[in-house]
Amino acid sequence: MSTTVRPGPARELVAAARDGDPHALDALLSASMPLVYNLAGRALRGHADVDDVVQETMLRVMRGIGQLERPESYRSWLVAITLRQARDQGSKRSTSDARTAVRDQWNEHADAGSDFAGLTILQLGLDDQRRTVAEATRWLDPEDRELLSLWWLEESGNLDRSELARALGVSGPHAAVRVHRMKRQIDTSRNVVEALRGIERCETLRSVAEGWDGTPNPLWRKRFDRHLRGCDVCVPKGRVLIPLDRLMRGLPLVPVPQVLRMAVAGPGSGSASAVGAHASGAGHAARAAGHRARRPRVRLRHAGSKSLVTAPHVVIASTGVAVAAVAAYVVMPGGHPATPVADTARPHPATSLVRPTPTHPATSAAPSPSPHTKAAAVVTPAVQTSSRKGVGAWTFSGQDQALAESGASWFYTWSTSTEGISAPDAGFVPMISGPASITSSALAQAKQDTSCGCVLGFNEPDNSGQSNMTPAQALTLWPQLMNTGLELGSPAVASGGATPGGWLDQFMTGAKNNGYRVNFITLHWYGSDFNTTDAVSQLQSYIEAVHTRYNLPIWLTEFALISFANGGQQFPSEAGQAAFLTAATKMLDNLPYVQRYAWFALPATSGLPSTGLFQPGPVITPVGTAFEAAQ
Repeated sequence: MSTTVRPGPARELVAAARDGDPHALDALLSASMPLVYNLAGRALRGHADVDDVVQETMLRVMRGIGQLERPESYRSWLVAITLRQARDQGSKRSTSDARTAVRDQWNEHADAGSDFAGLTILQLGLDDQRRTVAEATRWLDPEDRELLSLWWLEESGNLDRSELARALGVSGPHAAVRVHRMKRQIDTSRNVVEALRGIERCETLRSVAEGWDGTPNPLWRKRFDRHLRGCDVCVPKGRVLIPLDRLMRGLPLVPVPQVLRMAVAGPGSGSASAVGAHASGAGHAARAAGHRARRPRVRLRHAGSKSLVTAPHVVIASTGVAVAAVAAYVVMPGGHPATPVADTARPHPATSLVRPTPTHPATSAAPSPSPHTKAAAVVTPAVQTSSRKGVGAWTFSGQDQALAESGASWFYTWSTSTEGISAPDAGFVPMISGPASITSSALAQAKQDTSCGCVLGFNEPDNSGQSNMTPAQALTLWPQLMNTGLELGSPAVASGGATPGGWLDQFMTGAKNNGYRVNFITLHWYGSDFNTTDAVSQLQSYIEAVHTRYNLPIWLTEFALISFANGGQQFPSEAGQAAFLTAATKMLDNLPYVQRYAWFALPATSGLPSTGLFQPGPVITPVGTAFEAAQ
């Protein structure tokens, strides 16, 4: 980590801009643009939309600066807005347009117009390991590409760890865990890149690669990695990877194009010197390869302006899928407080839903007497991986492969144990499901096995079929959870999370009065309205109401469409469930305070209706296909 962090804009400058001083605002925007430009450039891999993202970010800063409560939080707020705009822009592009131009499968030549990594490989003639790192970024999960761009700015002294953590919406220890995981994923990707360069040496690797279209993606990284772990041909013993931070040191920021500064600040701006100080030293060699024609999108854009000009200093690329979580105390411009809704709008609670217990993992999910129509065919979807996306899981045939292929970055088992379930890139989040789970061994196991420095609280204490506790009982036990030092998710109520005087409200009131710590709210939600639009709207209203009441980050750890009317369980069609999953995850992606979500559940009940992603085998379901594509 960089030992010297460049200071952000002076507090006095930010305060003056917030209070309406036009000269201070002009100076603040000029000083901010290099950071925004670099972050957006890496987030979109040098796509021509970078200038649009930067311009929109700066306009949002201009509109929202008056709402900033703490001037010292300006840089974190700026980073959060930039990431949000980059993610939104990336989601608008089609899948084919978002993919980088990839070199012929085993050819060393890179497309000069593909992305920052391609330009780096082609123009800078990096040494072997730096070139490998640049290529390896294409294999990262989208959220880890975003984290890589933030970490690079930290290494270069333009952010500190606390600002990085706030941009992600997590604690410092959690950010450290994520950075460590990202570096491991980079090293795995570096091994994959090296192995594919020498694919002719390994017949088994050639067999594994059959069916691969040559496009780097997380699913194929995992498949190649499974082979590499036991192959001395592809990964010779004694190979040494230079640490990532050593390869990154001393690499300056990319300068801001003059045309972009003019587009945002205006032709008469007096801020050229501030921007020029950051832009000095820019080379011209990349311009011929980097220009792309763009149409003006807003009045400030000059007609016929040139688009992004990449400089020969950039090494690490990122992606257009950004981090959605924002620290609770960061004011987002243009935001509107949510309106609480009556609990009658909440679909029926999952009072009879079958879940695995900590000591006896379930083998099926909420069986129904209705026969399943038919098994889904195995497909290879375009898998999206996000640090937000997770699943509840229990043991079944093919569990590890299903978890790996689902794209989930985390899972939980309603227990402090993984129950033997694992996947290379899926972190585990333990749960203290009820009073019986509060033992010294279980608490020690939670501290040892957590992948995020956090633990989930009691499971549906308001449900007689689950942990079945009063708020007073839960509060009596809560200090034992606090003593773990882990971040704590609230007890996950089955219903009524936003109800004044309800179970969760009583618990949170008691926690506040006793000075107890609760780091985030954990929610469950099951929809009985099988109309996709209505169900998504009801889910959003519930989450917004809960967030308005407690003003804490939210984890949605169980959700699906299941009706519990008349004491039974009814399910929509698999196509309907898949449509809801797709629409709901897109909605969740637009709620920055929703830090994580977990679908219920990874396994499906073979031959019966369910919400599961994979039948035993594993065989993917239509719902599983929708989950793999979700972010």
